[in-house]
Amino acid sequence: MTPPIPCSVLCLDIGNKRIGIAGCDPLGISITHLPAIFRGSFEKDLKEFANICLERKVEGLVIGNPLDMQGMETNQSIRCKKYGFKLAKCLNLPLAFINEHCSTLEAKEKFSLKRDKTGRIDSAAAAILLQQWLIEGPNLDDSN
Repeated sequence: MTPPIPCSVLCLDIGNKRIGIAGCDPLGISITHLPAIFRGSFEKDLKEFANICLERKVEGLVIGNPLDMQGMETNQSIRCKKYGFKLAKCLNLPLAFINEHCSTLEAKEKFSLKRDKTGRIDSAAAAILLQQWLIEGPNLDDSN
């Protein structure tokens, strides 16, 4: 385990069409909604994330894990974890997973957003997940 923050972290809300993104400053004080990435090939996504990570000096990833109401893995959960592990390995970053159950619904209510094609709701959900991760006592696992 790496020590907790201070470090700049990206949080991802991985969907089939878009990936919502939020980032925090190195002290974990402010959270920024970033433009969502429209998924393409993994190589295209990787290139976009590599640029974001370089620009923001990212030192870790937090990935939303869509567990069901009982906290069990779903098919989407398995896909998100697989994508997260692969991305973290390629970017050489430690990562953490956080239960994202109902994060989109919470983002809609908290930010008065509707689902649209821009991905704003996806990045808002990522911001909620990042806030939750920071509150829970951030840890990143670098054993990917």
